Amino acid sequence: MKFILKVPFSLPLSLALLMLGGCSTVTNAPTDQTSTSSAEPSVITFTQTGCQFLETEGEDYKFTTTKAEDCNEINAKTLNDRQKTFKPLELKAGKYIFRVTNQNVPYELGFYLRGEGLSKAKLPKVSGGGLTQGATEDYEVTLQPGNYVFSCPLNPTPDYPLVVQ
Repeated sequence: MKFILKVPFSLPLSLALLMLGGCSTVTNAPTDQTSTSSAEPSVITFTQTGCQFLETEGEDYKFTTTKAEDCNEINAKTLNDRQKTFKPLELKAGKYIFRVTNQNVPYELGFYLRGEGLSKAKLPKVSGGGLTQGATEDYEVTLQPGNYVFSCPLNPTPDYPLVVQ
């Protein structure tokens, strides 16, 4: 036997189900179930100071900057030595929130994570700006296996390596 329920547009779905004698609660579950995991995203915390991400470099060089152009000069003098100490951040594929804080940089910052090299076009990416002095922003992304880099073009920082297994 086939039933067809005609419901006026103004009638909520839950009320329509109750009219049919249902006793279930209807929730607003998303219809796009592309993710295979329902796990909460893992949070990765980063702190930006002038021209650098502290956690990746492992040392606060205490660069003094008043504008983004200062970092171009600083990086030209110091980046070769600093890059020798960079170790790739290694993560498993999955959902992440990159929580980035602007610690005492007097101009607006951002965050940009993307695939490295040619994989830039096929790997997921996340970016955003508006990170004012003292503020923290979350950038959520689902990462697939591959090699990535992250940086802040507004600061500007080096490209830091990230490897997803």
